[in-house]
Amino acid sequence: MYVFYNPNPSRKLVGDCVIRGISKLTNQEWKDVHLELCLQGYTMDDMPSSNSVWGSYLYKLGFRQYVIPNTCPDCMTVERFCEEHPIGKYLLATGSHVVAVENGDYFDTWQSGDEIVIYYWSKGEL
Repeated sequence: MYVFYNPNPSRKLVGDCVIRGISKLTNQEWKDVHLELCLQGYTMDDMPSSNSVWGSYLYKLGFRQYVIPNTCPDCMTVERFCEEHPIGKYLLATGSHVVAVENGDYFDTWQSGDEIVIYYWSKGEL
């Protein structure tokens, strides 16, 4: 279920999870996503890693945001999300991290499967 993924050209492992995740889901180069988010942040007077900035960028690409139901707020981990969503591409948001999911696998620089998902983006509910 976990797949190591790090498209960062300098192989840095922290601080760019949003860029890595969007890069994976959109098949864009890391530098291209970084530049696009910087430009989006510039137009919004905010940082590229801001939820509103990368959310606006994803929205422009046709992604939509979905909230995890609050019926069991601590039980929707990244791993469980992958089990329950074996088909499709998703960008999961936790309180402090972003993880790309594709067809039931999650792509990250570390095994973040125990992180709690708060909301996610996809190009449509499957």
